[in-house]
Amino acid sequence: MSNAALPLSERSPSPTPPAPEPVPAPKFAFLPRIGTLRYYLLLGAVAILVLGPLGGVTAAYMNFSLGFFVGGQVLAGILGSVVTLGYGPEGKHGANYMQTMAASVASMAAMGVLIQAMVWLGMPPPPAWQLILYFLCIGMFGIGVGMLYTPILVDRLQLTYPSGLAVANILRALTDPRILRKSVSKLVGGIGGGIVISKLVEMAGELYEWLQGVAEKTASKLPSSLTTTMDVGTAFSSATFGGGMIVGARISASAILVGGIGVWMTPWLRSSGYIGPHDPFRKIGFIFALGTILGAAMVDLALLAKDAVLRFRQARTAQSAATGKPAPVGRLVVWVAIWATALMVVATQVMHVPMGWVAFAIVMAFVFQMINGISQGITDQNPISSAFVVTVLLMAGLGLRDPLIGLFGGSILLVSCTVGVDMQQDRSTGWRLGSNRTIQFRFQMVGIIMGAILAVLMTRVFLEAYPVLQKNLFAHPELRETEAHGWQSAMTYKFVGVLNTLAQDKAKTLSTMGLGIVIGLAIETLRKVIFRAPAYRAWKDKNALNASADFMLDALVLASPYASSFGGFVEFTTSLWFGLGGITASVVTFFQKRRQAAREASPNEEALPEDMSDTSLVGGGLIAGESLYALYVGLVGLIANGALVKILGG
Repeated sequence: MSNAALPLSERSPSPTPPAPEPVPAPKFAFLPRIGTLRYYLLLGAVAILVLGPLGGVTAAYMNFSLGFFVGGQVLAGILGSVVTLGYGPEGKHGANYMQTMAASVASMAAMGVLIQAMVWLGMPPPPAWQLILYFLCIGMFGIGVGMLYTPILVDRLQLTYPSGLAVANILRALTDPRILRKSVSKLVGGIGGGIVISKLVEMAGELYEWLQGVAEKTASKLPSSLTTTMDVGTAFSSATFGGGMIVGARISASAILVGGIGVWMTPWLRSSGYIGPHDPFRKIGFIFALGTILGAAMVDLALLAKDAVLRFRQARTAQSAATGKPAPVGRLVVWVAIWATALMVVATQVMHVPMGWVAFAIVMAFVFQMINGISQGITDQNPISSAFVVTVLLMAGLGLRDPLIGLFGGSILLVSCTVGVDMQQDRSTGWRLGSNRTIQFRFQMVGIIMGAILAVLMTRVFLEAYPVLQKNLFAHPELRETEAHGWQSAMTYKFVGVLNTLAQDKAKTLSTMGLGIVIGLAIETLRKVIFRAPAYRAWKDKNALNASADFMLDALVLASPYASSFGGFVEFTTSLWFGLGGITASVVTFFQKRRQAAREASPNEEALPEDMSDTSLVGGGLIAGESLYALYVGLVGLIANGALVKILGG
């Protein structure tokens, strides 16, 4: 079992990062020397003009279409390594700086769902410059708090941050040109496949509409088998399928199960008054799903607190293994204070949010950045939605009844926890590589600026290109069958649903969430007791039958609430394709491992990290390909009707 999979008390100490070596000259004469101004300008230009927007398009599209997003660290790390290949092994630092900036741009771009939520709530979005300024202040405050916590979480506690470890491994591996070429080819193939499949699905949708029109004119009815097949087929999304390929069947299969249960329960939920006559299961299902996440989080946070105490005790007797120039804590405190003040001013004077609610949200941001940072460091989960929802519910308990104020307050939690925990994870990558933390922080700072701008402009492009994104699917669920094919907006749906409860009778909502909390707590407790037991670990590895039983228990019977909740946030067809993507990836990986075991591996062959497996690379490419195709279609439409000029003109 890997070191990362063990409880903190059983892990071996993290290795001390290597000391910096003399910097060699680049292999190609046209490349600037490492450490020069031209070198950093090159890295910044590639990250801000190419990698960041690419990741931003992908993240924004995923949030609008699905309701979750991939930050793009792996994609940016791989493509950034192409630029730094000429620097040899030392190029890993430059690639790390670029992926840090690009991931910040992508994470900020995904925050456009907050603007969509404003539209759903009936509030015309403020002018672009106000939103950019608001997001910028939250982002700068968030990365400051995140960096302020890194001496504790990264240097002293030495939390694993599994994704940060994977990116570090990738950047090390990509100093090998052969591995680099293989990785890029898989990504490019996936991107091409995503574009082609998106076009084919669009054509299938047009054919389906034409057949329905013919049927209406001839007073006939399409066969039910054809209708079902076309409904499922036209709901296919490369991004959905690709997202499932990235996470695998152990996570995605439970989405099919929960979505299927939701379809089965829908008639009863309608007859019992939990949802309207035409409402989908997810109108109440997302409340239950949130409850299961909160219940699981209670278990995890209790264990995280225990692990953190153990880490602190171990750190007292061990010498700090921090590399590079120590972070100037005094300057960071000043940075956080300045941007917290700026955020307070902008929120109260520009967005007209009462000062008390802004101050409450800022305090909660400090709390959740520590909680979410520990969670990300140990479990690789950053529960940003939980931070938003819990904060809004606490504000409601304190007397808040205005959904728009709740949205602005929750925005502080969502954005700051996203970019702040990203900073901690990126810093863990830099710690392993020996990268300079000050330079890394500066790259993220520039990424926040670009991301704030991109979040607003790109969201307006999507909303103008696809008017259905402006329609409140929570209030008008019937639109999902007529207009909203492929646009789940699950995160927006979740936020608006919680905000709507502020001014309504919350009896059914609270009882449903309470049931979810109890079930989530029970499932997560059983998972911890069973899956951590040494006897169970030994049993599941005995033979193939036991391994299969372990998979069924882990993926379906006692599925993680963090994974299964996806089935409560989206339509069943989306859950179906997401689950099938994970199942496909797991089957392919299984047979690949069998083939590799059957033949003797070359002694010089370097094993790829899991994040660089064929299925994860192709899955990431499918997501990027569909998002790029959607952006292309949107821009063509905007240019044709002159809307793009209006958007850019503010």
